[in-house]
Amino acid sequence: MSTLKQLVQQTLCVLLVALLAGAQAKKISTVTSDNCEVCLSFMTKFIDGLDSDVKSTPAKIEAEFRKICKSTKKDDNRFCYYVGGLDESATGILGEMSKPVSWGVPAEKVCLKLYRKDEQICELKYDKQLDLKNVDLKKLRVKELKAILTEWDEKCKGCTEKDDYVRLIEELMPRYAPEAHAQRTEL
Repeated sequence: MSTLKQLVQQTLCVLLVALLAGAQAKKISTVTSDNCEVCLSFMTKFIDGLDSDVKSTPAKIEAEFRKICKSTKKDDNRFCYYVGGLDESATGILGEMSKPVSWGVPAEKVCLKLYRKDEQICELKYDKQLDLKNVDLKKLRVKELKAILTEWDEKCKGCTEKDDYVRLIEELMPRYAPEAHAQRTEL
């Protein structure tokens, strides 16, 4: 009976070690645009956009971060929520972001530090962008057409059919996607 007990204990130990090894395999050791897309993109733009007088003080960096977060949308807004840059954020790790930025630490290292505090930060991914230059709007689903309008902060009031959405997007394209509009009219 004791050999059966030992065999069960050994099996459980092997399983536990395998589970722990598997959990460690998913950890990020370096941040790239593939494994931490939203954080890296947002923090790079944020750091590059800071004035030199703001960069020197963590409190000023935090204030600027909160200010920028007020105008974010979708995944950037979710990132701000996780870090604590929004009024409705449940928790905040702004200090983990602002201090390294004030020391001149690059965005990759800042995101790695934030990831170690909250792994959700690197789980965020941007939605794939439609190539408005080449896409046939009439072949898109209404949901995708609505997503384009939402991204542009527009609504299709009174739209009842798919053609109404397509028509509105084509009307607004010169304002929101001028390059795509120019290439589409060339064809």
